[in-house]
Amino acid sequence: MQDFRNIQAWQKAHELTLKIYKTTKAFPKDERYGLTSQIRRAALSIPCNIAEGCARSTDADFARFLDIAIGSASEVECQLLLAKDLEYLKKTESDELLEQVMRVKRMLAKFIATLRKKTAKSP
Repeated sequence: MQDFRNIQAWQKAHELTLKIYKTTKAFPKDERYGLTSQIRRAALSIPCNIAEGCARSTDADFARFLDIAIGSASEVECQLLLAKDLEYLKKTESDELLEQVMRVKRMLAKFIATLRKKTAKSP
């Protein structure tokens, strides 16, 4: 079992979550229980699933939690696009957040591939 705080994908996902929380403070108050809540929960799910996967006993289990984290990242991506279209985000904010999401997704995909290769090689 490794310390999730040392995993670069977790660090980037944590940074993204902090940025999402700060950015969504400016969303309309009537979105508090709608888009604001949804995007925050999806963003938080990314580092939480990485952390939970780290505590699992096998690489296959860990990879499964990383798959869930990628799904949550895709959910955040979709919600950011909606927030941009609703003009809750400026283009610069949206572009920056979407780039962060894509970076996290790429990192997770590479990590999953590495874990699955390792799992396939073991007897």
